[in-house]
Parts: sequence; C-alpha cells; structure tokens
Amino acid sequence: MTDLWRATRALARQVYRADPVRTVASTGVNIGATVCDALGAVALKYLVDGVTAADSGSVAGASAFVVATLAGSLLGHWASVTLGMALRERSTLQLDTHLARLSLGIHHIEHHERPDYLDQLEVLRRNHQRLAAVHDAMIANLTTVVRLCIVVGILGGIHPLLLLLPLGGVPTLVANVKVARMRHAVEDEVAASYRFRARMFDIATTRDAAKELRIYGAGEEVRRRWDEARATGDAIEERIEARSALLSAASWLVFGVAMTAALLLVAREAVAGRATSGDVVLALVMAGSVNWGVGGLAHSVTWLLDNLKMGRRLLWLEDLAAEAARRAMPAAPRPVPDRLADGIRLEGVTFRYPATDTDVLCNVDLILPAGSTVAVVGDNGAGKTTLVKLLCRFYDPTEGRITVDGADLGDFDVAEWRSRLSGCFQDFARLELAAQEVVGVGHLPDVASEPAVVAALDRAHAAELPAMLAGGLATQLGRSFDEGVEPSTGQWQKLALGRAMMREEPLLLVLDEPTASLDPSTEHALFERYAGAASDAARRSGAITVLVSHRFSTVRMADLIVVFCDGGVTEIGTHEQLVAAGGTYAELYGLQARAYG
Repeated sequence: MTDLWRATRALARQVYRADPVRTVASTGVNIGATVCDALGAVALKYLVDGVTAADSGSVAGASAFVVATLAGSLLGHWASVTLGMALRERSTLQLDTHLARLSLGIHHIEHHERPDYLDQLEVLRRNHQRLAAVHDAMIANLTTVVRLCIVVGILGGIHPLLLLLPLGGVPTLVANVKVARMRHAVEDEVAASYRFRARMFDIATTRDAAKELRIYGAGEEVRRRWDEARATGDAIEERIEARSALLSAASWLVFGVAMTAALLLVAREAVAGRATSGDVVLALVMAGSVNWGVGGLAHSVTWLLDNLKMGRRLLWLEDLAAEAARRAMPAAPRPVPDRLADGIRLEGVTFRYPATDTDVLCNVDLILPAGSTVAVVGDNGAGKTTLVKLLCRFYDPTEGRITVDGADLGDFDVAEWRSRLSGCFQDFARLELAAQEVVGVGHLPDVASEPAVVAALDRAHAAELPAMLAGGLATQLGRSFDEGVEPSTGQWQKLALGRAMMREEPLLLVLDEPTASLDPSTEHALFERYAGAASDAARRSGAITVLVSHRFSTVRMADLIVVFCDGGVTEIGTHEQLVAAGGTYAELYGLQARAYG
C-alpha cells in the first residue's frame, strides 16, 4: 500500500505539473456533471408525481429542474472530454520527458544491459501512455464514489432497506480487484516474451538485417520464432481472461439477485400506498445507477490499479535514478585535476556485472602513465571493454579502486570527470542529425562552429567527408527523414571518430575498437596522424589515450601495450619488449603479420 500511495502521488504530481489549470478544471467539471446526472433522476420523480397528480405548477417546476440538470450534465460531459483530451496529451508529453530525463540522468549503464532491468523498461516503453491516464482513472473513481453516495442517500429516503443494495456489488468489486492482480502478475510473466517479440519484429522490418535474412533465407525462421513467442504470451493472457470472465459472471449474478429484490420491495410499497409512482420510477433509475455505479467502481478501481502498477515501475526508475545520483556525487567531492602528473592506477580491481556471479576482471593492478598512449589487446571477452567502462565510470569496481593522480575516481563528480573525457566505441551511435551536429555533439559549446567541426574531422582523418555529402555539413543523415542521406558504415565510423576529436585536450581519450569498419591502411594512417597530436596534448596536459584494437600494426605505435587474458593482465611493455619476450603478444603479432604478409 505504501508503494501504491507513492505511485499515486508521483503520477498525480506529474499530471499537475503538465497543466495545473486543466487538472483542476477537469476535476471540477467531472464532479459537477456527476451531481447533475444523479439529480436528474430526482427531477424525473417530481415530474412523474406532478403528472400523476395533474398539478400543472409542479409539472412546470419539475420540467425546469429536468432541463437544468440535463443541461448541466451535457455541458459538464462535453467540457470533461475537451479538457481531458488536452490534459492527456500534455500529461503524456510530461511523463515521456520525465522518463527520458530519468534514464539519461543515470550515470551508469546497468539499466541498459541487465535483462531484468530491460524487462522493466520494456513494459514502461510499451505502456507509457497508461501513466498519463492516471488522472482519468482517479477522476473516474472519485465521480463514481460521489455518484454512489448520492444514489444511496436517495434510495435510503425511499426505504431504509434499500441502503443495503450496494452490498450486492461488493463481490463484483472484489472480483475486479482480483482480476487486476492476476493481470499484473501476467504482465511481469510475459515481459520477456514481449521484449523478444519486439526484437524479432525489428530484425524482420529494419534495414540492418534485411540483406542477410534474404541471403540466408532466415526470414521464415524469424517469423516462426516471433509466432512462437506470441503464442506463448497469448496463451498465458487467454488463460487469465477465461478466469476473469468466470469471476465477473459469478459476481454479477449476485448483484442481479440483490437488484431484483430491491425493485420488488419498492413495487410492494407502491401497491400498499406507502410510495408514489415517482418513487417507483426513481427507485428503478437509482437501482440502475447502483448497478452502473458498482460496475463503474469495479472498472475504475481496476483501471486505477493498472495505472498505479505502471506507476510503481516509474517509482522503480525514479529510485534507481536517485540511488545513481547519490553514488555519482561523493560526500566530499574532489576537483578533477587540470592536468595529469602521475596518471591513472588500478589497484586490486575486481569487477563482476550486477546480477551475475562471474568476475570479468580479477584483482587487476595496472598503471596508465600520464602523457602515454596505452594499447589494450587480448581475446574477445578478456575484459578490455570492461576496463574502458570502468575508466568512464559507466560502472564502479566491485572491489579495489581506480585513482587519478592518487585521488579515488569515485571522489570525483561523474559529470565533471566526463567533461574531461572523450571516446569512440565499437558500438558507436548513428545519430540521425545534420552532419555538423553528428560531429559537433562531441563538444556541445562548439556544435554550431563549422571550423571546429572541420578541424575535428581532419584530426579523425575524415576531412574529405563534407565534400562527399550533397549538402556538406548541413546534410541530414539517416533514411528516417525525407531527403536524408545514409552514410556507409565506414563513414558513420569516421563521423564517430570526428565526434571523439571535438574535445581537443581531454585528460583521457578512450578508443574502443574505433576503426573496426575501416581498412588497415586507413586505420594506420589515422593513428600516425593522431599519434603526433596525442604527443602534443600529452605534453600540455598529461593526457592519456587508451586504445583497444585487434590490429597490431596500429598497436605497435603505442607507448605501452597491455595484454589481457581471462580478466587479468598477463603482459605489459612496449612492442619491442613484448616481441622479445616471446609470450602471447609475440605469438599473436606473428600470426597477424603473416596473415597480412
């Protein structure tokens, strides 16, 4: 219940922030329309009694009462729909922005890599509009309760026993709450299936896999797996729907018996002269309102619980973001140095990914000297990319620590540390923006500076790219847009390298397989040019470059080469030293040299 209350407050707060005026106005007009609906039945009673008594004065007054309540009801419902549509649109935008801000504000990337977290995010992405509907659900519950209170009061005025009629609806309410809980459990159960189906759909309908699916004839297999996942999820949901139907039918049967008894009671009172014809009509309408009200309350409670269940997922993301913010800002933050004097040290660093039990790095001791270019090599899965993630503080070590000029990396504000980093990764982003922005985002203060972007592309050995684009740096990239140009994979990678070069003097530049899509000669020329610039930057600021690569013709240019194997460092030295040592590096270098020879 505590979580539900927190979710209610969190979602209501976001809706109110989206549009305070419409939030209040929508609540008011819905309550007003509900009161008019209920009073309309009372007006009808007086009209029937006036007609029965042939009292023209009573008929005229009752008719005016009927018209007034009808007008109020129609106007209120019209205003409710008009206000509700605008409020839902604004609330959806507000909550989408809130979700994006939360996800982007988390300094680590655990929520993008853990399957259980990805399931949570998938449900949020797929049902994010239900978050914005919480105001409608709350209004539905509020107006239904108001309606039931008025109806019960009117029924009690006709006969005290009619006060018991709403009790006949309790089984319906209980059944709907139980159904909601079953559906919530199913939602968690099928989350992974939905995520798998989404991936299969992406594979079947997007460009990246199109050629290979056709060459290998794998399209039918993708469709078959999508169908299997859909069938599994549908079978679970259909089972719950069948149970829900049985529960609902049984509960409505109970209410039907109670309503029949109530109407027979009023009819008997009318025959005995203790009730008027208007009372019979009023009881009939009010009994129907109880029927509608109990059903509406059951539906609105279920609806609200569904939205609050989604709200609890929002709370999970908010709590995750809050905990990440707490960890990102140390109690006594230390300033990031303007230049490196000693370098970066890993002291007994062990790391395992959250929710796993295998160490990816194990008790690593390593020094990255200030002003050096350090190449990291090793087999796939040896821990190279994990080292890069730790240096960028996408994760923190499970054990041990990383220091920068003797200061614990965890004592720096994450944002300040990253403002002194730059990097290009093997899974680089294909940002579908104007070409200048694709590069310029690497240093936002200069994103609008064409000279800065051109200089960064030159440092990335990609100065020729603007001339290859029809509109130069103003060219829209990506086929998702009209007249958008789709660069080749190699061009996308050069743009990513240009982005990494926008910051001219970062303290740490990480290049994780940054040229995998480029040919060896282009890569070699790029790093020959970069090596000179890196040396100049190193002299000025003690900057460190960490290069992860499988190409030893490039690696040999590094000041220091680190060989990783099974999560540990096995060899350290210059190219000449490691070749002379005759170890793993020398063997791998020899194999590659012969392959290219």
